[in-house]
Amino acid sequence: MPGRTLPTFTRAEVAKHNSAKSCFVTIGDNVYDVTDFLDSHPGGADLVLEYAGKDIKDILQDKSSHAHSDAAYEVLEESLVGFLAPSSDANGTSAALGNGAAPARTDAKGRPVHPRTGMSCEEDLTKDTDIASDYKTHRFLDLSRPLFPQVWYGGFTKEFYLDQVHRPRHYKGGASAPLFGNFLEPLTKTAWWVVPSIWVPCVSYGLYLAHPGFDNKTAQVVCFAGGVLLWTLIEYVMHRFLFHIDYYLPDNRIGITLHFTLHGIHHYLPMDKYRLVMPPVLFAALAAPFWKLAHTLFFWDWSIATSIYCGGVFGYVCYDMTHYFLHHQNLPLWWKKLKKLHLEHHFLDYENGFGVTSPFWDIVFGTQLTSQLTSPKKVD
Repeated sequence: MPGRTLPTFTRAEVAKHNSAKSCFVTIGDNVYDVTDFLDSHPGGADLVLEYAGKDIKDILQDKSSHAHSDAAYEVLEESLVGFLAPSSDANGTSAALGNGAAPARTDAKGRPVHPRTGMSCEEDLTKDTDIASDYKTHRFLDLSRPLFPQVWYGGFTKEFYLDQVHRPRHYKGGASAPLFGNFLEPLTKTAWWVVPSIWVPCVSYGLYLAHPGFDNKTAQVVCFAGGVLLWTLIEYVMHRFLFHIDYYLPDNRIGITLHFTLHGIHHYLPMDKYRLVMPPVLFAALAAPFWKLAHTLFFWDWSIATSIYCGGVFGYVCYDMTHYFLHHQNLPLWWKKLKKLHLEHHFLDYENGFGVTSPFWDIVFGTQLTSQLTSPKKVD
C-alpha cells in the first residue's frame, strides 16, 4: 500500500486524545501516542492520563516529582506519531515564523532533529529500532519479515520510499535483517575480510604480469598510484550518480527495488556489518567494464593499462575497508574526521558528502556537508 509521512496535528486535535483509549502527549513540537504504554507506566496509568493531550516537558524534568530516566525518553521516541502544526506553539497561540520556515524539530531531550532522517546525532544510528512501533508509525517495512518482497509488492511512491529509506533503522544490536528469508540469504552477506582476501592477491598478480613491460620500474609505481587516485574520482561519481540516483529514479517498483538492493538497504540499515562492503560478484560485474575502458584508453601499452587498473582495484579495496571501519571502529584522529563526515551523510544529509575515503571531490564539486543540523545544504 502507498505509505505516508508523519502527519501534523493542531493543539486542539492533540487535546482530544485524552483518554485511556487514545492518549497523546507532546514535548515541544513532537506528538507521542502513549496509549500502549499506560499499563506499563511504573507510577500507574492515572499519572499519565493526568497529562493526556498536554505537553509533558516540565513534568519530565521536575525532579521534585520524579526524575525520569533515559528509558522514559526512549519509550517516547518509539511512540512518535507526528508533529504540531507550524501555526501553533505549545500554548495553542499563533506562532510567527518570520522567514516562513518550519520550526526546528527536537527530540525528547531537546536536541535538534534533522527533518529528513528524524535523527539528532550519530549515536542514534546504533539505537535499536522498535520493530512493531516503527511499522505501526511509518507503514513502510516490517523488519521482522523479509525486506525484498515488501519493497517489490509495497506499492510505495518514489517520494515516500526515498523519505523512509533515508531514515536509518538499527536492527537488534546491528544484526542483519532478513532480505529474502530463504536459501538466497547467505549470498546477501559479505564479511569485511572477504574483500582484501580476494582482491589483493588479484591486484598483486596483475602487477606481477605487468612488471616485465616496464623498463623504468618507477614508472609502474607511478601508474599504480595514478590508478589509486583515479579511483577516488570514480568512487565519488558512482556514489553520487549511481548509488544516489534518488530523484532521477523511475517511480515504479522496478526502479525502487533496484535502488533498495544496490544502496538503499545500506541507508535503511547503515550499521549492518554484513551488508556494508560490496559482494565480490557485484564488484566483479561493476569492475569488468573498467578493465575494457583502461585497455581502450591505453591501447598502446598493455602493462600501463593493467597497472593503472590494478591501482583502481586497490583503491576500491581501501575504500571498502575504510567504509567498514568508519562505521564500526574507533579510529585515529584523521580517520575520526572522516568518520564524522560519513556518518553525517547517513543521519544528517544524504544529498551531500559522497566521498568516503576523502572529502576532496566534495570540495571540488560543492557537495561538502554542512554542520548545520536544522539547515542542510540542498543539491539541485
